[in-house]
Amino acid sequence: MRKLVKDKRGQLISGLVGGVAGLIILVIVSLLIVDTLNGAGLLTTGGASQNATNNMIANYTDGINNVSEKVPTVLLIAAVVLLFGAIVFLVQRSRAVTATQGGSI
Repeated sequence: MRKLVKDKRGQLISGLVGGVAGLIILVIVSLLIVDTLNGAGLLTTGGASQNATNNMIANYTDGINNVSEKVPTVLLIAAVVLLFGAIVFLVQRSRAVTATQGGSI
């Protein structure tokens, strides 16, 4: 039973870390792609296309700003969850140690 609890705790932590890392990598790669295409002139051909390209870049930048405003909140929630997990782990460990020594907590 204890092994199942440890596995679930490990899955939660690795899921949080993997999700945040994946989000950061996705944003960086997408910014590099748009910047490369725009810098190479592949997105621009004329007046109307230039306006469309500028609008696309502006909308993309606004979207990134919206996501970046929410990242600190997500990281704060992840930190609180990890902190509670650490507290529960320490309490369980201290109970296991005092149970083998005959003391009480």
